[in-house]
Amino acid sequence: MAQYIPPLRDLQFVLHELLDAVPTLKQIPAFADLDVDTVNAVLEEGGKFAAEVLQPLNLSGDQEGCTLDKATHAVTTPKGFKEAYARYVEGGWPALSTDPAYGGQGLPHLMNQCFYEMLNSANQAWTMYPGLSHGAYECLHEHGTTEQKALYLPRLSSGQWTGTMCLTEPHCGTDLGLLRSKADPQPDGSYRITGQKIFISSGEHDLAENIIHLVLARLPDAPPGSKGISLFVVPKFVPNADGTLGARNGIFCTGLEQKMGIHGNATCQMNLDGATGWLVGAPHKGLPAMFVMMNAARIGVANQSLGLTEVAYQNAVAYAKDRLQMRSLTGPKAPDKPADPIIVHPDVRKMLLTARAYAEGARALALHTVLLLDQELASEDEEVRRACADEVALLTPVLKAFFTDNAWIATSHCMQVFGGHGYITEWGMEQYVRDARINMLYEGTNTIQSLDLLGRKVLADNGKKLKAFGRRIAAFIEQEGVVEAMQEFVDPLADLGDKVTKLTNELGMKAFQNPDEVGAAAVDYLRVVGHLCFAYFFARMAKIALAKLESGDPFYAAKLATARFYFAKLLPETASLIRSARAGVVPLMAMDEALF
Repeated sequence: MAQYIPPLRDLQFVLHELLDAVPTLKQIPAFADLDVDTVNAVLEEGGKFAAEVLQPLNLSGDQEGCTLDKATHAVTTPKGFKEAYARYVEGGWPALSTDPAYGGQGLPHLMNQCFYEMLNSANQAWTMYPGLSHGAYECLHEHGTTEQKALYLPRLSSGQWTGTMCLTEPHCGTDLGLLRSKADPQPDGSYRITGQKIFISSGEHDLAENIIHLVLARLPDAPPGSKGISLFVVPKFVPNADGTLGARNGIFCTGLEQKMGIHGNATCQMNLDGATGWLVGAPHKGLPAMFVMMNAARIGVANQSLGLTEVAYQNAVAYAKDRLQMRSLTGPKAPDKPADPIIVHPDVRKMLLTARAYAEGARALALHTVLLLDQELASEDEEVRRACADEVALLTPVLKAFFTDNAWIATSHCMQVFGGHGYITEWGMEQYVRDARINMLYEGTNTIQSLDLLGRKVLADNGKKLKAFGRRIAAFIEQEGVVEAMQEFVDPLADLGDKVTKLTNELGMKAFQNPDEVGAAAVDYLRVVGHLCFAYFFARMAKIALAKLESGDPFYAAKLATARFYFAKLLPETASLIRSARAGVVPLMAMDEALF
């Protein structure tokens, strides 16, 4: 019974009014022909595909799940998934932002970001099948040989083949230095790969004719730890020289994980028994190469949670406007009805506005980040590329952890709005909660993202990347600080910016004395930085809304009200987070482990 309406108006607002994305991209020769009409047309058609083709399959796909034929190792996806994928391929959607040299349409990654937000709102489990292919494509595009690119990229770009990444093993998750899969060199330049992988999303399915696995394994002379990992491309079917399918390779699905959510996606246990693979990049340098795919996946997971936050909000609002329950404490608001709709109650509005604010803040920050990514990858100015790469590196763990934490909060709030009905499968709300939970876990748990932010992206370079982002915020504060109507947004933003600077310096000093201080503060710290990012973008969005209030367009009144709610009700969380971060490691490590 869930519904979904693509948020085209807000996507267009962020792209065209907040970010001024098209003029920015047109400065890059690869996107010189881009125009607003093209962008809007792609969004509209993408929204139709999401709402009309994918959304109707979400609930049924969750209930049916995937099935494994253990005799053949073949996986069948839920009813309608294969046909939806065929329509996705026919529409040219896999090629939206891929390189024209390999059959792509050459549009910016920003367009793919918008499209995939809508796909994730409509059906996260289905969207994971083609979604992982983009990361495999990017990895091979950057690190593959000329022959590998010619063979794999056109078929990944067209959607004829899909891709996965095979990292995790039964005994190691995030700590990939422990992996045991082996790759033995063969006389013909290939490798025979043996090992076990688990939790492989989309590892086996019936949507495409071939699946291209990117597999981490060790060469015989590999040094121990993460410096001894190499990357290999291992296709399900070994391609012939002309790209036609050859022999079935020795990589098989041996089990499907029984899991809390995303039932429509095949999360596979994969066994490699002398599978043929080819080295991607240099020996023992597989982890840096795989990070191209992993970072793309982290932004993709953030986008999954943005999509779930948006669709959960939409359904909760529709229900709150229709459901009659009790009377407003200030008197009847619907006197012609036996009770008032629950949207009149303050706490219901708080839950709805929390979800709305987390969706709109995430959309702004995500599109800003992917716009930077387009500049990093395509700008001809080396200085621009470097600066954009630094900011993308800083913001990627924030997107992954902050968005996914917020989606867990928001989808739970939206289920709460439904009361007991939210707990019932047919309404679709409990599925959003279950699906949202995985996003905090895979592609590096949110604690790992927090350690990455504080340890690697901030303290490791003495705050260089964070200071650069801070200068962006400071310039806005200096410009708007004298505008009276902006004080309610600028003052708390400036205050939080100062507190983040002080907290960062304090944690850096404490970490010199005890590195565990980083682990104790990292999760709180990332959430504070996430709020700093959201506060900055909500302040910018409020500026636009204030300037256009007299237009009479209710969109701007709603945007301003959401920004005011965010600053009044959500941003104050940072006070307790900062206090918790400053409490340090002692309260966490003081108890002897035998007492747990």
